[in-house]
Amino acid sequence: MDFLQWLFEARIPVGGGSLLVREVTGNIFGLLSALGGMRRRIWAWPVGIIGNVLLLTVFLGSLFGGVGAANLLGQAGRQLMFIIVSVYGWRQWQLSRRSGGQAVTPQWAGTRIRLGMVVVMIAGTLALTPVFRALGSYEPVWADAWTFVGSLLATYGMAKGWVEFWLVWVAVDLVGVPLLFSAGYYASAFMYVFYGGFTLVGFVVWARAQRSAKPSVEALLPDPTLR
Repeated sequence: MDFLQWLFEARIPVGGGSLLVREVTGNIFGLLSALGGMRRRIWAWPVGIIGNVLLLTVFLGSLFGGVGAANLLGQAGRQLMFIIVSVYGWRQWQLSRRSGGQAVTPQWAGTRIRLGMVVVMIAGTLALTPVFRALGSYEPVWADAWTFVGSLLATYGMAKGWVEFWLVWVAVDLVGVPLLFSAGYYASAFMYVFYGGFTLVGFVVWARAQRSAKPSVEALLPDPTLR
């Protein structure tokens, strides 16, 4: 109990303010999970879940003793979503490994799925914005809804092995960084800045892996002796 109390109350002094140890630790676990995902390691999923649990308590600040802390319901909700989808992804990668292959083989989602992602991003944001606003989420609420929907798509795309999921994370970071800064979650905001560059690297790594995973086809001229 002493450790849990310390974890919930501990802060790191920074300048004239401080950062929650939970927020910093949760983002470190998130970074490790992203690194494992880039390398297609199964341990990326359980490590990410630990970070999600920690960040869930951060973004529901007022419910966990954060006086005056902004509640980002989209950010909190996506931690719950991460946990659910991560269990699915963990299971899928384990099944792939047991079947004799790699944990996941990167593949392009294709034009139809890409268009579907765009539609889901826009429609999901429009649908959830009034819901999050009614629940008291931090303004601009549409940004909170955008990061929620985008995170859902990106995590599901990672579970399916779609290379494009890295680009969805870029779209999430572009909106999520200024939102987190404005809400005062500086550790998460700075980590999202780093994620932005990291996701581009991950995209290149998975795109190269996708190309190398294709079977090589040898083109042979017909043998005239067989005519």
